[in-house]
Amino acid sequence: MEFQDKVLKCSDCGDDFVFTAGEQLFFHDKQFKNEPKRCKNCKFKRANSFGVSDGGNTPHKTETKAICSACKRETTVPFKPTQGRPVFCRECFEQRRAIAASA
Repeated sequence: MEFQDKVLKCSDCGDDFVFTAGEQLFFHDKQFKNEPKRCKNCKFKRANSFGVSDGGNTPHKTETKAICSACKRETTVPFKPTQGRPVFCRECFEQRRAIAASA
């Protein structure tokens, strides 16, 4: 399949940006269904507003205190736990991952 650069309009700032042939090939290989909606600057701003990593320059990470569902120790997790779903400390999480990997 042959790809050519496309000019798209950013849904946030309204500026035109280029969706390169290489990016299109990447999207195709990953089986992404939709073209990008935002230019690189708006995508970067949006990611930072949600605390997504930008190569180590994120100003803050969300850490939430929780009680481990397995060992009942207090721990912190890098997400907001969903009610009704178990939360594990690092040690219990790694144990569960090792057991699952060996199964």
